[in-house]
Amino acid sequence: MKQFIQSGLFIMLISIQSIQGQTKSSTLIKLPGDTTLPSTEVQLRKIASNEKGNFSYRVEDYFSKPQVSEFQLSPDGKFISFRQKDEYGQRDLYVKNIKTGSTIKVLTEHKELIRQYSWINNNRIIYLQDKGGDENYQLFAINRDGTGSKALTPFPKVRVSILQQLKNDTNSLIIEMNLNNPEIFEPYHLNTLTGKIKNLFKNTDKKNPASSFDFDRNGILRAYNIRYNGTQNKLMYKALNDKTFRPVNTSSWKDQFLILDFDYTDPSGNNVYVLSNIDRDKSTIFLYDMKHSKVIKTLFENKSFDAGGLAFSTQRKNTIDYYTFTGERNEMVPASDYFKNLYQKFNQKFRHKAIAIVSVTDNEDKYLLAVSSDRLYQTYELYDAVKDEFTLIKDVMPQLKENDMATMHPIHFQTRDGLVIYGYLTLPNSASRENPVPLIVNPHGGPYGERDNWRFNPETQLFASRGYATLQINYRGSGGYGKAYLLKGSKQIGREMLNDLEDGIAFALQQGLINKDKIAIYGGSYGGLATLGSLVKTPALYKCAVDYVGVSNLFTFINSFPPYWKPLLKQFYEQWYNPENPQEHQIMTAVSPALNADQIKTPLLVVQGANDPRVNINESDQMVKKLRSRGFETPYLVRYNEGHGFYHEENRIALYQTMLGFFAKYLK
Repeated sequence: MKQFIQSGLFIMLISIQSIQGQTKSSTLIKLPGDTTLPSTEVQLRKIASNEKGNFSYRVEDYFSKPQVSEFQLSPDGKFISFRQKDEYGQRDLYVKNIKTGSTIKVLTEHKELIRQYSWINNNRIIYLQDKGGDENYQLFAINRDGTGSKALTPFPKVRVSILQQLKNDTNSLIIEMNLNNPEIFEPYHLNTLTGKIKNLFKNTDKKNPASSFDFDRNGILRAYNIRYNGTQNKLMYKALNDKTFRPVNTSSWKDQFLILDFDYTDPSGNNVYVLSNIDRDKSTIFLYDMKHSKVIKTLFENKSFDAGGLAFSTQRKNTIDYYTFTGERNEMVPASDYFKNLYQKFNQKFRHKAIAIVSVTDNEDKYLLAVSSDRLYQTYELYDAVKDEFTLIKDVMPQLKENDMATMHPIHFQTRDGLVIYGYLTLPNSASRENPVPLIVNPHGGPYGERDNWRFNPETQLFASRGYATLQINYRGSGGYGKAYLLKGSKQIGREMLNDLEDGIAFALQQGLINKDKIAIYGGSYGGLATLGSLVKTPALYKCAVDYVGVSNLFTFINSFPPYWKPLLKQFYEQWYNPENPQEHQIMTAVSPALNADQIKTPLLVVQGANDPRVNINESDQMVKKLRSRGFETPYLVRYNEGHGFYHEENRIALYQTMLGFFAKYLK
């Protein structure tokens, strides 16, 4: 729960008679954006009605939230928690006693969604909620029997994330909040029973603040990074017996030096496990001497992909059990003899599947596994290491039959400037040289450091069920392929990054399975910007397009940044563009789709969450206004209880019904 996607500003709104945002109340309430622009429900249903035919699976089969999901084991393995959907679509939290089989509802989900939850000890559960998708997460706690409910961080417009659970105080956590300054985060000790908080580090230098903190499992601050000049990181470290922090190294945003964990077997407290790409291209896992600033031992690296992380056994003296990285698939590489044997059993049981360890008991006698593939949504399996037996807990989406689903093919190709680019092509089972199918190009968001993965993707499966192939390209700037690959994307938004999409399409067409006259593009967030930019750059290539919470104007996008993105502004200028540089100002103007809307000739559907803290609704509003002023119909789907993406079930279903109807109109 340590990582959360960056987000931002929020304008409170309430839609009295419709949680889908079509306000019908006589009570006047300020809603974000231009409320005259969104298409009516009648108009949206008319678009959806273009999709005709008898299909084996409905949109609801892919995008209704699972009836039961999100299983977790209590630390002692005596209880298993899960989310279960009620008749109103709310996903409530339940806890089951594994021995007796008795189950109780612990928590009811109401208007605001439960975004994440986790056990912190054998009795207490924490969970996060925001308001309407504003991503200002607040933390709550409750006992496993439904008693002891407590709002732990009831601070408006404050964003909370969890840094560390504590070995010696299991009722407490180390959290991070921007409580004292909306631009800067500070760490706090939090008692989840009383709600009492204690500041653990004062960020007094507002120009060069500490930007990240590393606590050990006992709650001792061992390291922090100072972000200075907006683009440099100075790592400060203190061993257990030291009185003051001292600098270890200095690096730019282009380099990575991430503390994964501490070597608790080292009495000096100077040995640390790090993930770094300093002086190399691929991120590698090292055992590192912080006192002498040198590598002790290279533990894991891959020649083609960045290393990801590692996992320890606390029962076997902090032995490293396995390493992880993401290549064509998510990979787990066993390290200890114990785990090599265990992983062999997992692979024998679940051949050709992706295996993720969701929970491990404190005694490491039980493992809760999530098993999936490109064609299997997810099953949960409980492995009892003492009895050496597997128990199926739940097939999360049993209505989606594995044999009916499409295959996600890893691909790579060479671009016009000689760079090897990776991605995935999902083909409907009906695709053949005699029956070439329409193609939906789906650039991922981010853009920097993010990537598409091999997994079950309900979007691509839905598209395949309707006869569409999906092309997902990890264009330059994507993460996981090394530093050079990432930095190749700098200053290339609207330029080489779009060329990568076009070169990927050319590669897909060479396979002989795609209808060259029926290509669409659809993306969210940066993927929305790439979608709009593609319509400006190559308007004749696409028959239609969908822009989902996408940036349209780089200038207004920068001006609407949430406050806690402000310390990263100089890095943004180095990665994206700097409007204060005259040459880059011209480039920004040229690659901002809203400023070049007169070049767009392709039918476009625009989708937006009204409370989006990352991509303000004005980004979509201005795009819709400019296109409609030129006579384009431009349907516009807005939901007033959503932020950066749709998470309410009814909104997701409406989105994909509308999208399918839109694609059917232009691709079928």
